[in-house]
Amino acid sequence: MTTVQYRVAFGKKDEVVEGPDDASLVITVPAAEAHVDPTSLYMQGKLKVSGGSGALFALLQSGEVSPVLQRLASRP
Repeated sequence: MTTVQYRVAFGKKDEVVEGPDDASLVITVPAAEAHVDPTSLYMQGKLKVSGGSGALFALLQSGEVSPVLQRLASRP
């Protein structure tokens, strides 16, 4: 089972993190880009990933990534 940690960066040391610290997949994106399709962001090099790319592609295909990133980017 793939565990995921999402990171949305608002600034150099300002980010919102959701998911376990020992996640097998870590997805990081700038907050200003979180509303864009995550697959496009990955292809443009704006969405960074550490972990297996196969797990990332399965997650992107499921449609699960975008809502999480958008929710984290809309912090109050």
